[in-house]
Amino acid sequence: MRISTNDMPVKIDAPGARACQATGFGDASQYGVMGAEHFRIAGGADLAPLLQGLDDDLCQAPHWGYLISGEVVATYKDGREETVQEGDLFFWPPGHTVRVNRDAEFVLFSPQHEHTPVLDHIRRKMGV
Repeated sequence: MRISTNDMPVKIDAPGARACQATGFGDASQYGVMGAEHFRIAGGADLAPLLQGLDDDLCQAPHWGYLISGEVVATYKDGREETVQEGDLFFWPPGHTVRVNRDAEFVLFSPQHEHTPVLDHIRRKMGV
């Protein structure tokens, strides 16, 4: 699920203030404590090899995020792909991997009890 910030419905439009809101953008209530994450990943990076060994060889944590710059493609378990571009808000449900088409900078909000083990797994695969 993704939406460009340019396409979001405007809720408040007043001199000096503009607020947009996309409703129904995922439900985090079942996930508990959230972590905030900031990433910079070079174009050409593919996380699929780094996720091997996890359930279904995919990230099983959901993420809500904002792509500051670049282009990222999420691939889901069913083979469906979704391209996220600069300025998009997005939700990646559990069961995905990502590759970076163009140098990317993005922010994620993820359930920390689900995503921290994924990040630790990636670190071990990278040998860091």
